[in-house]
Amino acid sequence: MQAIDRRSAIKLGVLAALAPGMAQLVACAPNGGASTAASTSIDGITIDNIRDYIVGVDEPVTLEDGTQQKAICFDNAATTPALAPVLAAVNEELLQYGSIGRGFSQKSDHSTDLYNETREKVLGFLGADPETHTCCYVNSTTDGMNKLASALVESNDDIVLATRAEHHSNDLPWRERCKVVYAEVDEKGRIIYDDFERLLKANKVKYVTVTAASNVTGYVTDVHRVAKLAHKHGAKIIVDGAQIVAHRQFSMKGETKDEDIDFFVFSAHKMYTPFGGGAIIGPTDILMEHMPKVYGGGTIRIVSDDWVAYKEPPATYEAGSPNYPGVVGLGKAIEILQQVGFDKIQEHELALNRRLIDGLLKLENVIVYGDTENIDDKTGVVAFNFSDINSMVLAKRLANSGGIATRRGAFCAHPYVWRLMGINPDELQGFVECEDVNTAGMIRVSFGIYNTEEEVDQFLEFLPKAMEMAKEDMDHYTRAEPAY
Repeated sequence: MQAIDRRSAIKLGVLAALAPGMAQLVACAPNGGASTAASTSIDGITIDNIRDYIVGVDEPVTLEDGTQQKAICFDNAATTPALAPVLAAVNEELLQYGSIGRGFSQKSDHSTDLYNETREKVLGFLGADPETHTCCYVNSTTDGMNKLASALVESNDDIVLATRAEHHSNDLPWRERCKVVYAEVDEKGRIIYDDFERLLKANKVKYVTVTAASNVTGYVTDVHRVAKLAHKHGAKIIVDGAQIVAHRQFSMKGETKDEDIDFFVFSAHKMYTPFGGGAIIGPTDILMEHMPKVYGGGTIRIVSDDWVAYKEPPATYEAGSPNYPGVVGLGKAIEILQQVGFDKIQEHELALNRRLIDGLLKLENVIVYGDTENIDDKTGVVAFNFSDINSMVLAKRLANSGGIATRRGAFCAHPYVWRLMGINPDELQGFVECEDVNTAGMIRVSFGIYNTEEEVDQFLEFLPKAMEMAKEDMDHYTRAEPAY
Protein backbone atom coordinates (compact mmCIF):
# COMPACT_ATOMS: atom_id res chain seq x y z
CA MET A 1 0.00 0.00 0.00
CA GLN A 2 1.04 3.58 -0.61
CA ALA A 3 1.83 5.87 2.32
CA ILE A 4 0.16 9.28 2.40
CA ASP A 5 1.56 12.55 3.67
CA ARG A 6 0.23 14.65 6.55
CA ARG A 7 -1.81 17.04 4.39
CA SER A 8 -3.50 14.18 2.52
CA ALA A 9 -4.19 12.42 5.80
CA ILE A 10 -5.89 15.50 7.21
CA LYS A 11 -7.96 15.98 4.06
CA LEU A 12 -9.10 12.38 4.23
CA GLY A 13 -9.76 12.45 7.95
CA VAL A 14 -7.29 9.59 8.33
CA LEU A 15 -5.62 10.92 11.47
CA ALA A 16 -4.67 7.39 12.46
CA ALA A 17 -2.26 7.44 9.57
CA LEU A 18 0.04 9.61 11.65
CA ALA A 19 0.27 7.16 14.54
CA PRO A 20 3.21 4.72 14.85
CA GLY A 21 2.72 1.67 12.67
CA MET A 22 -0.18 3.24 10.80
CA ALA A 23 1.61 5.03 7.99
CA GLN A 24 0.68 2.49 5.34
CA LEU A 25 -2.80 3.60 4.31
CA VAL A 26 -4.44 3.94 0.95
CA ALA A 27 -6.85 6.68 -0.06
CA CYS A 28 -10.14 4.89 -0.54
CA ALA A 29 -13.84 5.31 0.04
CA PRO A 30 -15.20 4.14 3.42
CA ASN A 31 -17.10 1.32 1.73
CA GLY A 32 -14.02 -0.07 0.07
CA GLY A 33 -14.56 1.52 -3.32
CA ALA A 34 -12.40 4.00 -5.23
CA SER A 35 -11.08 7.25 -3.78
CA THR A 36 -14.51 8.79 -3.28
CA ALA A 37 -13.73 10.06 0.21
CA ALA A 38 -10.84 12.17 -1.02
CA SER A 39 -13.11 14.36 -3.11
CA THR A 40 -15.72 16.96 -2.20
CA SER A 41 -17.17 16.68 -5.70
CA ILE A 42 -20.80 15.62 -5.87
CA ASP A 43 -20.98 15.25 -9.65
CA GLY A 44 -22.60 11.98 -10.58
CA ILE A 45 -24.17 11.22 -7.19
CA THR A 46 -27.65 9.74 -7.66
CA ILE A 47 -30.19 7.80 -5.64
CA ASP A 48 -28.90 4.66 -7.35
CA ASN A 49 -25.27 5.06 -6.27
CA ILE A 50 -25.65 7.10 -3.06
CA ARG A 51 -24.71 4.05 -1.00
CA ASP A 52 -21.18 4.30 -2.43
CA TYR A 53 -20.81 7.66 -0.69
CA ILE A 54 -21.96 6.64 2.81
CA VAL A 55 -19.19 6.43 5.40
CA GLY A 56 -19.00 3.05 7.14
CA VAL A 57 -21.97 1.53 5.34
CA ASP A 58 -20.21 -1.82 4.94
CA GLU A 59 -18.27 -1.71 8.21
CA PRO A 60 -18.88 -5.01 10.05
CA VAL A 61 -20.20 -5.21 13.60
CA THR A 62 -19.54 -7.92 16.16
CA LEU A 63 -22.55 -10.06 17.02
CA GLU A 64 -23.34 -11.72 20.33
CA ASP A 65 -21.77 -15.01 19.21
CA GLY A 66 -18.49 -13.27 18.35
CA THR A 67 -18.94 -13.41 14.59
CA GLN A 68 -18.89 -10.31 12.44
CA GLN A 69 -21.23 -9.24 9.69
CA LYS A 70 -22.22 -6.12 7.79
CA ALA A 71 -24.72 -4.08 9.78
CA ILE A 72 -28.12 -2.92 8.59
CA CYS A 73 -28.96 0.54 9.91
CA PHE A 74 -32.70 1.15 10.14
CA ASP A 75 -32.43 3.94 12.74
CA ASN A 76 -32.04 6.94 10.46
CA ALA A 77 -34.83 9.01 12.02
CA ALA A 78 -32.58 9.31 15.07
CA THR A 79 -29.40 10.18 13.21
CA THR A 80 -27.89 9.43 9.83
CA PRO A 81 -24.38 8.29 8.87
CA ALA A 82 -22.04 10.73 7.19
CA LEU A 83 -21.63 11.27 3.50
CA ALA A 84 -18.04 10.93 2.30
CA PRO A 85 -18.03 14.29 0.43
CA VAL A 86 -19.29 15.94 3.64
CA LEU A 87 -16.40 14.47 5.61
CA ALA A 88 -13.95 15.48 2.89
CA ALA A 89 -15.31 19.04 2.75
CA VAL A 90 -14.96 19.49 6.51
CA ASN A 91 -11.42 18.17 6.60
CA GLU A 92 -10.42 20.28 3.62
CA GLU A 93 -11.85 23.44 5.16
CA LEU A 94 -10.05 22.77 8.44
CA LEU A 95 -6.81 23.44 6.58
CA GLN A 96 -7.91 27.08 6.26
CA TYR A 97 -9.79 27.28 9.56
CA GLY A 98 -9.57 30.47 11.58
CA SER A 99 -11.69 32.18 14.23
CA ILE A 100 -15.12 33.22 12.98
CA GLY A 101 -16.09 36.86 12.85
CA ARG A 102 -13.51 38.61 15.01
CA GLY A 103 -10.11 37.43 13.82
CA PHE A 104 -7.68 39.39 11.66
CA SER A 105 -6.05 36.86 9.35
CA GLN A 106 -6.49 35.30 5.96
CA LYS A 107 -7.79 32.08 7.52
CA SER A 108 -10.23 33.94 9.72
CA ASP A 109 -11.56 35.87 6.72
CA HIS A 110 -11.94 32.68 4.70
CA SER A 111 -13.78 30.83 7.50
CA THR A 112 -16.03 33.80 8.24
CA ASP A 113 -16.98 34.17 4.59
CA LEU A 114 -17.85 30.48 4.23
CA TYR A 115 -19.74 30.53 7.54
CA ASN A 116 -21.94 33.40 6.37
CA GLU A 117 -22.29 32.19 2.79
CA THR A 118 -23.76 28.96 4.14
CA ARG A 119 -26.54 30.99 5.76
CA GLU A 120 -27.56 32.10 2.28
CA LYS A 121 -27.42 28.48 1.11
CA VAL A 122 -29.72 27.41 3.95
CA LEU A 123 -32.19 30.20 3.18
CA GLY A 124 -32.23 29.22 -0.47
CA PHE A 125 -32.61 25.53 0.37
CA LEU A 126 -35.77 26.31 2.36
CA GLY A 127 -37.20 28.92 0.01
CA ALA A 128 -36.90 31.67 2.63
CA ASP A 129 -36.75 35.31 1.57
CA PRO A 130 -33.34 36.74 2.60
CA GLU A 131 -34.87 40.21 2.59
CA THR A 132 -37.21 39.32 5.44
CA HIS A 133 -35.74 36.22 7.09
CA THR A 134 -32.43 35.28 8.64
CA CYS A 135 -30.66 32.03 9.48
CA CYS A 136 -29.44 31.51 13.05
CA TYR A 137 -27.21 28.49 13.63
CA VAL A 138 -28.08 26.24 16.58
CA ASN A 139 -26.79 22.94 17.98
CA SER A 140 -29.90 20.92 17.07
CA THR A 141 -33.67 21.17 16.70
CA THR A 142 -33.96 20.76 20.47
CA ASP A 143 -31.58 23.66 21.04
CA GLY A 144 -33.37 25.75 18.44
CA MET A 145 -36.82 25.16 19.91
CA ASN A 146 -35.61 25.99 23.41
CA LYS A 147 -34.00 29.20 22.16
CA LEU A 148 -37.15 30.18 20.28
CA ALA A 149 -39.37 29.42 23.25
CA SER A 150 -37.15 31.38 25.63
CA ALA A 151 -37.20 34.32 23.22
CA LEU A 152 -40.79 34.38 22.00
CA VAL A 153 -42.74 33.53 25.14
CA GLU A 154 -43.31 36.75 27.06
CA SER A 155 -45.75 35.57 29.72
CA ASN A 156 -46.95 32.41 31.42
CA ASP A 157 -50.33 33.36 30.04
CA ASP A 158 -49.19 33.20 26.41
CA ILE A 159 -51.00 30.43 24.52
CA VAL A 160 -49.22 28.11 22.09
CA LEU A 161 -51.12 25.62 19.96
CA ALA A 162 -49.29 22.32 19.33
CA THR A 163 -50.45 18.80 18.43
CA ARG A 164 -50.43 15.43 20.14
CA ALA A 165 -48.04 14.19 17.45
CA GLU A 166 -45.14 16.38 18.53
CA HIS A 167 -41.67 15.29 19.54
CA HIS A 168 -40.86 16.35 23.10
CA SER A 169 -38.49 18.97 21.70
CA ASN A 170 -41.48 20.78 20.21
CA ASP A 171 -43.64 20.31 23.26
CA LEU A 172 -41.72 20.63 26.51
CA PRO A 173 -39.93 23.94 25.73
CA TRP A 174 -43.36 25.54 25.37
CA ARG A 175 -45.09 23.55 28.11
CA GLU A 176 -42.47 24.70 30.62
CA ARG A 177 -42.96 28.39 29.79
CA CYS A 178 -46.59 29.04 28.92
CA LYS A 179 -50.00 27.50 28.33
CA VAL A 180 -50.17 24.89 25.57
CA VAL A 181 -53.33 23.57 23.91
CA TYR A 182 -53.23 20.56 21.62
CA ALA A 183 -54.84 19.54 18.35
CA GLU A 184 -55.71 15.85 18.48
CA VAL A 185 -54.89 12.98 16.13
CA ASP A 186 -57.30 10.45 14.63
CA GLU A 187 -57.32 6.69 15.14
CA LYS A 188 -54.60 6.20 12.52
CA GLY A 189 -52.42 8.93 14.01
CA ARG A 190 -53.00 11.69 11.47
CA ILE A 191 -53.41 15.22 12.78
CA ILE A 192 -57.02 16.45 12.80
CA TYR A 193 -56.87 19.76 10.94
CA ASP A 194 -60.35 20.82 12.04
CA ASP A 195 -59.01 20.83 15.59
CA PHE A 196 -56.69 23.73 14.68
CA GLU A 197 -59.67 25.83 13.63
CA ARG A 198 -61.61 24.90 16.78
CA LEU A 199 -58.75 25.74 19.14
CA LEU A 200 -57.80 28.93 17.32
CA LYS A 201 -61.37 30.16 17.66
CA ALA A 202 -61.57 29.21 21.33
CA ASN A 203 -58.20 30.65 22.41
CA LYS A 204 -56.11 33.73 21.79
CA VAL A 205 -53.23 31.73 20.34
CA LYS A 206 -49.93 33.52 19.90
CA TYR A 207 -47.97 30.76 18.13
CA VAL A 208 -48.89 27.52 16.42
CA THR A 209 -46.05 24.98 16.51
CA VAL A 210 -46.24 21.78 14.52
CA THR A 211 -44.01 19.02 13.19
CA ALA A 212 -43.46 18.87 9.43
CA ALA A 213 -43.22 15.06 9.61
CA SER A 214 -43.70 12.62 12.46
CA ASN A 215 -40.76 10.65 13.80
CA VAL A 216 -43.19 7.87 14.83
CA THR A 217 -45.47 7.33 11.83
CA GLY A 218 -43.73 9.39 9.15
CA TYR A 219 -46.88 11.35 8.35
CA VAL A 220 -46.10 14.61 6.54
CA THR A 221 -48.11 17.55 7.85
CA ASP A 222 -49.68 20.06 5.49
CA VAL A 223 -47.99 22.90 7.33
CA HIS A 224 -49.03 25.50 4.75
CA ARG A 225 -52.67 24.65 5.44
CA VAL A 226 -51.96 25.08 9.15
CA ALA A 227 -50.13 28.38 8.45
CA LYS A 228 -53.19 29.77 6.69
CA LEU A 229 -55.38 28.91 9.67
CA ALA A 230 -52.87 30.38 12.12
CA HIS A 231 -52.52 33.65 10.21
CA LYS A 232 -56.29 33.92 9.83
CA HIS A 233 -56.52 34.07 13.62
CA GLY A 234 -53.54 36.36 14.17
CA ALA A 235 -51.00 33.72 15.20
CA LYS A 236 -47.52 32.94 13.86
CA ILE A 237 -46.49 29.43 12.84
CA ILE A 238 -43.36 27.54 13.92
CA VAL A 239 -42.43 24.32 12.12
CA ASP A 240 -40.28 21.54 13.56
CA GLY A 241 -38.42 20.46 10.44
CA ALA A 242 -36.17 17.78 11.95
CA GLN A 243 -37.88 14.91 10.11
CA ILE A 244 -38.51 16.61 6.77
CA VAL A 245 -35.24 18.18 5.59
CA ALA A 246 -33.66 14.92 4.39
CA HIS A 247 -36.88 13.50 2.95
CA ARG A 248 -38.91 16.14 1.13
CA GLN A 249 -38.25 19.41 -0.66
CA PHE A 250 -39.50 22.04 1.78
CA SER A 251 -40.33 25.65 1.10
CA MET A 252 -41.26 28.26 3.66
CA LYS A 253 -43.27 29.96 0.95
CA GLY A 254 -46.83 28.83 0.35
CA GLU A 255 -48.98 29.34 -2.70
CA THR A 256 -50.18 32.57 -1.09
CA LYS A 257 -48.60 34.82 1.53
CA ASP A 258 -51.13 33.60 4.10
CA GLU A 259 -49.61 30.13 3.74
CA ASP A 260 -46.01 31.22 4.33
CA ILE A 261 -44.12 29.68 7.26
CA ASP A 262 -42.82 32.15 9.86
CA PHE A 263 -40.25 30.03 11.73
CA PHE A 264 -38.53 26.78 10.75
CA VAL A 265 -36.11 24.77 12.91
CA PHE A 266 -34.08 21.72 11.92
CA SER A 267 -31.05 19.56 12.76
CA ALA A 268 -28.10 18.81 10.49
CA HIS A 269 -27.32 15.39 12.00
CA LYS A 270 -30.38 13.94 10.27
CA MET A 271 -29.02 15.13 6.90
CA TYR A 272 -25.91 12.91 6.62
CA THR A 273 -23.51 15.29 8.34
CA PRO A 274 -22.22 14.13 11.76
CA PHE A 275 -20.84 17.36 13.16
CA GLY A 276 -23.93 18.64 14.98
CA GLY A 277 -25.64 21.86 14.18
CA GLY A 278 -28.85 23.05 12.61
CA ALA A 279 -30.66 26.34 12.23
CA ILE A 280 -33.57 28.56 13.10
CA ILE A 281 -35.02 30.38 10.11
CA GLY A 282 -37.27 33.26 11.06
CA PRO A 283 -38.35 36.85 10.37
CA THR A 284 -35.44 39.16 11.11
CA ASP A 285 -37.64 41.88 12.61
CA ILE A 286 -39.29 39.52 15.11
CA LEU A 287 -35.99 37.90 16.10
CA MET A 288 -34.58 41.40 16.67
CA GLU A 289 -37.34 42.07 19.20
CA HIS A 290 -36.96 38.76 21.03
CA MET A 291 -33.60 37.56 22.31
CA PRO A 292 -33.12 34.04 23.73
CA LYS A 293 -31.94 33.64 27.29
CA VAL A 294 -28.47 32.53 26.19
CA TYR A 295 -25.73 35.10 26.67
CA GLY A 296 -22.04 35.42 26.01
CA GLY A 297 -19.34 36.13 23.48
CA GLY A 298 -20.34 37.05 19.96
CA THR A 299 -23.71 38.51 20.93
CA ILE A 300 -22.71 41.98 22.07
CA ARG A 301 -21.56 45.33 20.71
CA ILE A 302 -20.51 46.99 23.95
CA VAL A 303 -20.52 45.98 27.61
CA SER A 304 -20.12 48.68 30.24
CA ASP A 305 -20.13 48.41 34.02
CA ASP A 306 -23.91 48.65 34.15
CA TRP A 307 -25.37 48.28 30.64
CA VAL A 308 -25.07 46.07 27.56
CA ALA A 309 -25.70 46.79 23.89
CA TYR A 310 -26.46 43.63 21.91
CA LYS A 311 -25.98 42.88 18.23
CA GLU A 312 -28.79 42.04 15.86
CA PRO A 313 -29.76 38.46 14.90
CA PRO A 314 -28.41 36.04 13.94
CA ALA A 315 -25.59 37.02 16.32
CA THR A 316 -27.89 37.20 19.35
CA TYR A 317 -28.86 33.54 18.83
CA GLU A 318 -25.27 32.33 18.48
CA ALA A 319 -23.48 32.95 21.77
CA GLY A 320 -20.10 31.28 22.09
CA SER A 321 -17.66 29.79 19.62
CA PRO A 322 -19.34 28.75 16.36
CA ASN A 323 -19.59 25.13 15.26
CA TYR A 324 -17.64 25.67 12.05
CA PRO A 325 -17.37 21.96 11.04
CA GLY A 326 -21.11 21.62 11.53
CA VAL A 327 -21.79 24.55 9.23
CA VAL A 328 -19.39 23.30 6.56
CA GLY A 329 -20.97 19.85 6.70
CA LEU A 330 -24.48 21.28 6.54
CA GLY A 331 -23.68 23.25 3.43
CA LYS A 332 -22.22 20.24 1.63
CA ALA A 333 -25.11 17.98 2.72
CA ILE A 334 -27.61 20.43 1.24
CA GLU A 335 -25.77 20.29 -2.08
CA ILE A 336 -25.82 16.49 -2.12
CA LEU A 337 -29.52 16.15 -1.24
CA GLN A 338 -30.39 18.61 -3.98
CA GLN A 339 -28.16 16.73 -6.40
CA VAL A 340 -29.86 13.40 -5.60
CA GLY A 341 -33.31 14.99 -5.94
CA PHE A 342 -36.15 14.93 -3.44
CA ASP A 343 -38.53 13.41 -5.97
CA LYS A 344 -36.19 10.41 -6.20
CA ILE A 345 -35.81 10.26 -2.41
CA GLN A 346 -39.59 10.23 -1.92
CA GLU A 347 -40.06 7.51 -4.55
CA HIS A 348 -37.32 5.41 -2.95
CA GLU A 349 -38.77 5.72 0.56
CA LEU A 350 -42.26 4.85 -0.63
CA ALA A 351 -40.98 1.64 -2.23
CA LEU A 352 -39.14 0.63 0.94
CA ASN A 353 -42.15 1.42 3.12
CA ARG A 354 -44.46 -0.63 0.92
CA ARG A 355 -42.10 -3.60 0.87
CA LEU A 356 -41.63 -3.59 4.63
CA ILE A 357 -45.30 -3.09 5.51
CA ASP A 358 -46.45 -5.83 3.15
CA GLY A 359 -43.87 -8.20 4.64
CA LEU A 360 -44.82 -7.41 8.22
CA LEU A 361 -48.53 -7.91 7.59
CA LYS A 362 -47.86 -11.52 6.60
CA LEU A 363 -46.68 -12.31 10.15
CA GLU A 364 -48.96 -13.46 12.97
CA ASN A 365 -49.80 -11.16 15.88
CA VAL A 366 -48.26 -8.13 14.19
CA ILE A 367 -49.44 -4.59 14.89
CA VAL A 368 -48.33 -1.97 12.37
CA TYR A 369 -49.11 1.54 13.58
CA GLY A 370 -50.68 4.13 11.34
CA ASP A 371 -52.14 3.68 7.90
CA THR A 372 -50.85 0.59 6.09
CA GLU A 373 -52.77 1.19 2.85
CA ASN A 374 -52.60 4.89 2.00
CA ILE A 375 -48.93 5.64 2.65
CA ASP A 376 -48.17 8.36 0.11
CA ASP A 377 -48.08 10.99 2.87
CA LYS A 378 -45.37 9.20 4.85
CA THR A 379 -41.61 9.49 5.00
CA GLY A 380 -39.57 6.30 5.40
CA VAL A 381 -40.78 5.36 8.88
CA VAL A 382 -42.65 2.21 10.00
CA ALA A 383 -43.46 1.43 13.65
CA PHE A 384 -44.72 -1.98 14.74
CA ASN A 385 -45.14 -4.50 17.53
CA PHE A 386 -46.09 -8.11 18.11
CA SER A 387 -48.82 -8.73 20.66
CA ASP A 388 -47.00 -11.76 22.10
CA ILE A 389 -43.42 -10.44 22.24
CA ASN A 390 -41.82 -7.76 24.38
CA SER A 391 -40.59 -5.04 22.01
CA MET A 392 -37.39 -4.27 23.90
CA VAL A 393 -36.35 -7.93 24.01
CA LEU A 394 -37.03 -8.27 20.28
CA ALA A 395 -35.13 -5.09 19.38
CA LYS A 396 -32.11 -6.33 21.35
CA ARG A 397 -32.24 -9.66 19.58
CA LEU A 398 -32.41 -7.97 16.17
CA ALA A 399 -29.24 -6.05 17.04
CA ASN A 400 -27.27 -8.67 18.97
CA SER A 401 -27.94 -11.61 16.67
CA GLY A 402 -28.75 -9.93 13.39
CA GLY A 403 -26.71 -6.74 13.35
CA ILE A 404 -29.90 -4.81 12.59
CA ALA A 405 -30.23 -1.38 14.17
CA THR A 406 -33.77 -0.26 14.95
CA ARG A 407 -35.27 2.04 17.58
CA ARG A 408 -37.36 0.83 20.49
CA GLY A 409 -39.45 2.87 22.91
CA ALA A 410 -41.73 5.87 22.64
CA PHE A 411 -39.29 7.93 20.55
CA CYS A 412 -39.47 11.15 22.61
CA ALA A 413 -43.09 11.48 21.50
CA HIS A 414 -44.81 9.79 24.42
CA PRO A 415 -48.33 11.27 24.24
CA TYR A 416 -48.50 10.32 20.55
CA VAL A 417 -47.18 6.80 21.09
CA TRP A 418 -49.54 6.14 24.00
CA ARG A 419 -52.48 7.16 21.81
CA LEU A 420 -51.42 4.88 18.98
CA MET A 421 -50.91 2.00 21.40
CA GLY A 422 -54.22 2.64 23.17
CA ILE A 423 -52.60 3.08 26.58
CA ASN A 424 -54.80 4.81 29.12
CA PRO A 425 -53.25 7.88 30.80
CA ASP A 426 -53.96 6.29 34.17
CA GLU A 427 -51.53 3.49 33.32
CA LEU A 428 -48.58 5.82 32.70
CA GLN A 429 -47.73 6.44 36.34
CA GLY A 430 -46.87 2.77 36.59
CA PHE A 431 -44.14 3.20 34.00
CA VAL A 432 -42.21 5.88 35.86
CA GLU A 433 -40.16 3.54 38.04
CA CYS A 434 -40.10 0.62 35.58
CA GLU A 435 -37.04 -0.80 33.91
CA ASP A 436 -37.16 -0.27 30.16
CA VAL A 437 -38.18 -3.84 29.47
CA ASN A 438 -41.37 -3.34 31.48
CA THR A 439 -42.26 -0.01 29.90
CA ALA A 440 -44.49 -0.04 26.84
CA GLY A 441 -42.98 0.90 23.50
CA MET A 442 -42.79 0.16 19.80
CA ILE A 443 -40.08 -0.90 17.40
CA ARG A 444 -39.34 1.65 14.69
CA VAL A 445 -37.68 1.10 11.35
CA SER A 446 -36.61 4.33 9.68
CA PHE A 447 -34.97 4.42 6.28
CA GLY A 448 -32.16 6.50 4.86
CA ILE A 449 -31.54 7.29 1.22
CA TYR A 450 -28.90 4.55 1.13
CA ASN A 451 -31.05 1.67 2.42
CA THR A 452 -32.02 -0.98 -0.11
CA GLU A 453 -34.85 -3.39 -0.85
CA GLU A 454 -32.34 -6.19 -0.28
CA GLU A 455 -31.84 -4.96 3.28
CA VAL A 456 -35.61 -4.96 3.83
CA ASP A 457 -35.75 -8.54 2.56
CA GLN A 458 -32.88 -9.55 4.87
CA PHE A 459 -34.70 -7.95 7.80
CA LEU A 460 -37.95 -9.75 7.00
CA GLU A 461 -36.09 -13.05 6.57
CA PHE A 462 -34.33 -12.73 9.94
CA LEU A 463 -37.29 -11.32 11.87
CA PRO A 464 -39.07 -14.67 12.55
CA LYS A 465 -35.81 -16.13 13.91
CA ALA A 466 -35.35 -13.07 16.12
CA MET A 467 -38.92 -13.45 17.36
CA GLU A 468 -38.35 -17.05 18.43
CA MET A 469 -35.13 -16.12 20.22
CA ALA A 470 -36.85 -13.16 21.89
CA LYS A 471 -39.61 -15.40 23.24
CA GLU A 472 -36.97 -17.58 24.85
CA ASP A 473 -35.13 -14.52 26.18
CA MET A 474 -38.24 -13.18 27.91
CA ASP A 475 -37.94 -15.83 30.61
CA HIS A 476 -34.70 -14.21 31.77
CA TYR A 477 -36.22 -10.80 32.45
CA THR A 478 -37.90 -9.91 35.73
CA ARG A 479 -41.63 -9.40 35.17
CA ALA A 480 -41.17 -8.94 31.44
CA GLU A 481 -44.65 -8.68 30.03
CA PRO A 482 -45.46 -11.14 27.24
CA ALA A 483 -47.00 -8.30 25.24
CA TYR A 484 -45.39 -5.20 23.82
